[in-house]
Amino acid sequence: MTKNFKISEFQCKCGCEMPEDVYMNIVKLANQLQVLRNTIGRPIHLTNAYRCQEHNDSIKGSSSNSQHILGKAADIHVKGFRAEKVANLIEILISNGDMLQGGLGIYNTFVHYDHRRNKARWDNRK
Repeated sequence: MTKNFKISEFQCKCGCEMPEDVYMNIVKLANQLQVLRNTIGRPIHLTNAYRCQEHNDSIKGSSSNSQHILGKAADIHVKGFRAEKVANLIEILISNGDMLQGGLGIYNTFVHYDHRRNKARWDNRK
């Protein structure tokens, strides 16, 4: 897909087949994450990306209109970086026009990034 990302990293955890329209969104997402990877020079670990509706519904606290269902979102972490630092780097890349505007959420151990059309920000750290 990109220099540092494989399609297998974006697959639904349930093992279902990814629809073609979702795949196109995943390609766009992978390219956005590659920009971040090139900037930080460290591997980015995906804990979640595409989730089919059934798998998404099985996750406690997940939104019924999650960007993960569309293949537009990934939950990521970078070893040695706090979630806040990763989110701040993404924010800078968005401001510079290097990454697409979208959703950016900070959690205790990971960051959610998606390429929805509008700006959305949230902090779910406890």
